[in-house]
Amino acid sequence: MKYWLIKSEPDAWSWDEQVAKGDEGEEWSGIRNYQARNFMREMKLGDRLFFYHSNKGLEVVGIVEVCKESSPDSTTDDERWDCVWVKALAPMPKPVSLKDVKANPKLSEMSLVTSFRLSVQPVTAAEWKEVCKMGGIDPKTLKPV
Repeated sequence: MKYWLIKSEPDAWSWDEQVAKGDEGEEWSGIRNYQARNFMREMKLGDRLFFYHSNKGLEVVGIVEVCKESSPDSTTDDERWDCVWVKALAPMPKPVSLKDVKANPKLSEMSLVTSFRLSVQPVTAAEWKEVCKMGGIDPKTLKPV
């Protein structure tokens, strides 16, 4: 299993809207950056992702899972763009702010800090565990600790 982070502006697509989609999940469409698209092409069923509210909030608010691997983005006829489908798994008991991520020396190399503008990012296993710890969630069971 690999780990990732995806960003959404909460006024465009919020955590609550993602949760409301249930097990069907939602197409993570509209990505128009080659590096972000390529990361989505690497994603496999069951990979886990932090759901990050960008613009407003600037915090990890939940965890989602890839429920459908990369396929053509239905929001465009341009064959260059793909997307995955994700479903909500668990809210973060305590949202993890960008400020707190930047203040944690263990996360100084995290893409969220070094490549802030990228909307789809890889997360290392160590970063995954640390952010989960900061958010008060067990990284394996996704239950509050």
